[in-house]
Amino acid sequence: MPNQLSIPFKRTYVIPIREAVRQYILSHYTDTHPDAYKWDIGQWEKLRAEAISSVVHIDRVNALISYHAQLVFILTKLPHDIGLEIPYAPIFNSDAVPEPFNNLVYERAGILFNLAALYSQLGAAEDRSAPQGLKQAIKCYQNAAGALNYLNAFVIPQLRATVAPEEAPLEFTEPIIRGLEFLVLAQAQECVWQRAVMDNYKNGLIAKLAAKVSSLYGTAAAHIKNPSVRHVFPSPWIAQVETKTLHFQAAAQYRKSLEDLEAHKYGHEISRLTEARDLAKRGHDVARRGGAAPPVQQDIKSLLDIVQKNISRAERDNDLIYHQDVPPSSALPVIQEVSMVQPLTDPGLQDPKIVVGTNGVIFGELLGWGARLAIEIYNDRRQNWIAEEVTGRAQRLDDESRSVLESLNLPAALEALDRPIGLPPSLLKKAEEVRLERGPERIEASIRDVRTLANHDSALLDEAMDILDQEADEDEAFREAHPTAERLPSYEANKDIIEKEQRYRTVLQQARDSDELVRQKWEDWEENIGQLTWSESELESSIPSSTASHAWQSPADTTRSHARALRMLLEKLDDLSKSREEIAARTGRLSDSDDIRPRILKAASGMEQWVNVQPAMFEDILDEELAKYDKFRRQLEEDGKKQADLLTAIKERHAEFTRSRKEDASVKERELALQSLDLAYGKYKEIVRNLDEGLKFYNDLAVILSQFRDACKEFVNLRRTEIRCVATSDETSSTSPAIRRSASETVPSDQHNPPESPTSPRRHPGHRVRPALDLPPPDSDEWETMELPPAPKPATGRRVVPGR
Repeated sequence: MPNQLSIPFKRTYVIPIREAVRQYILSHYTDTHPDAYKWDIGQWEKLRAEAISSVVHIDRVNALISYHAQLVFILTKLPHDIGLEIPYAPIFNSDAVPEPFNNLVYERAGILFNLAALYSQLGAAEDRSAPQGLKQAIKCYQNAAGALNYLNAFVIPQLRATVAPEEAPLEFTEPIIRGLEFLVLAQAQECVWQRAVMDNYKNGLIAKLAAKVSSLYGTAAAHIKNPSVRHVFPSPWIAQVETKTLHFQAAAQYRKSLEDLEAHKYGHEISRLTEARDLAKRGHDVARRGGAAPPVQQDIKSLLDIVQKNISRAERDNDLIYHQDVPPSSALPVIQEVSMVQPLTDPGLQDPKIVVGTNGVIFGELLGWGARLAIEIYNDRRQNWIAEEVTGRAQRLDDESRSVLESLNLPAALEALDRPIGLPPSLLKKAEEVRLERGPERIEASIRDVRTLANHDSALLDEAMDILDQEADEDEAFREAHPTAERLPSYEANKDIIEKEQRYRTVLQQARDSDELVRQKWEDWEENIGQLTWSESELESSIPSSTASHAWQSPADTTRSHARALRMLLEKLDDLSKSREEIAARTGRLSDSDDIRPRILKAASGMEQWVNVQPAMFEDILDEELAKYDKFRRQLEEDGKKQADLLTAIKERHAEFTRSRKEDASVKERELALQSLDLAYGKYKEIVRNLDEGLKFYNDLAVILSQFRDACKEFVNLRRTEIRCVATSDETSSTSPAIRRSASETVPSDQHNPPESPTSPRRHPGHRVRPALDLPPPDSDEWETMELPPAPKPATGRRVVPGR
């Protein structure tokens, strides 16, 4: 190990860029095809292949900066998660299992880290025995610090915002990045100090330079010794940084003592030499105990020897000649620090445009994810707004009106008086609708379909759990064969999946409870709804008749007056209902023709090309476009006020109408019969609507549960892959990078991000995997001829599903 440290690369592997990008474009863009971006995908793959090389050469700097610039632009077009899993190995253990993330910001952070590592390795490789080598080393270390500073200031906050706090990669946290930044700055300042010594600068200036070297090393040590990250760094690293801190404190005191000697401050000289000796001793002890590099131990030992010789000479001269008082070290003037280094951020990082130019950007013609998401947000907001403010409001007003009329037995009371015999036209129309739709048969068929879909959804969930049960059996057999294997048991590895299954199971049970309520409602109203399917003559004969003379006894004029007034009010109420239907229809027509895309595209094209366009940037446009629907809400609000006034008037007039006529049993009986049929029609529409909603719910849930089942299969395939890897790990002491990479590439990813889609549990970092049974695929014909092992004992780690 040299007397200066170099940052190692974070090793990564080839990733399936082409497959992930093609799938993302197919899933999220309806107006373009992945084949239109063959050049872009190929360029991405080419640039990454050049950037991840482990060759240490100055030419690689441009490759890393160019690829980083493209990533900056790509992140203006694609979101951070496109289903592309990116693995990076730990800094000081490149052979360990890489830590994968579906995050393009993670890729950007890895590239910047490796740029800083490359600069530091270039600096460490320079010949620091010559002035030109020192000059180049100073520049390289400052560039490394600039890359780390840029990473910490601009990329790590973005990464932290896109990753769950408990899953954030440890090596991309502030203590580690800042610690490495101060480390390379300290080494740059050390090179400046070395050049000053080589050029015989004044001792006072050299002391100030050394004091700053010590200060920078001390800051680096404080960061890397942070309890949360200390275990990341090798012990020799920590020992070397602590040794350098003490070494240059001692060197600063030694050089200052020489300046005091020149100024005839012999007491100060002795005090500073004593302080330098104590510091050098401590540093030498730390270097020996911590295993610092031999050159570092030799350097501080040489300084200690020089200081001790100078103490002997200074004390002898002062005792014999000068007789000056020796002040305590705490009384000495503090050595002022002089910094000659700072982080140098490459212009290509600060302004990526100058690296790529205008014609070479990847996905330059693709609609940015921010603009596309803004369009989707607008469409969702519009749909939700219409459902709540127009369709929903209109439905609530209709329900309120129908409820009030049902409570007043209207219009049945008027129809019973108007038509003492026969059927009202409105009722005949409703009966004809139910008859033509074969209402009871339709309801029965829908109930059967809903039950079938519910059973299908339940079977999908059971199938997913059966898959996990089989994996638990395999896991138990594996553990019996390999009791020392480092592998999460099934009940821990599938914990997240089981929690999802229980949520889905609860949703299914709630849906079945709702289905039962609908079926009960149908049983309660089946006879009445069935009556609506009778022929007109059968229906008429079932309704009691009354006579006009009975209905219109004195005071006839008053009763007729109230009846006419009620009819007029009911007609106005019906006109309001038709007006609401027209408002809903107009809203739907406007929504069907509404396309915000051209305006979003125009606004996006007016923005600077390299700006990371966020959906929030289009918020004003979204509000302005949505505002054109406000007129429909205002119209419905006015209708609501009119309806409230009408219903109040109807209630008052109905009370007067009821008081104005004598009670007639035949009229009452006819009113109740007509009201029963009218209510049956309303229940028929309500049941049909409930069943249609149930069919849609179960169809949508089937899609989600199919994806859940597939994710369970991916999880099981991953676990089987881990088991098969044991054959290889038994032959070698550790898993090869190729095997680890293969295992990481099989981790299932949720590319489409469906609601409630399962997330495969992350494997324990760094564990070794060993295979047990080499089973054929579930749909393979090999099962018919395969000789299976005896059935295992019940697995203690199998999941338990309530009620199964």
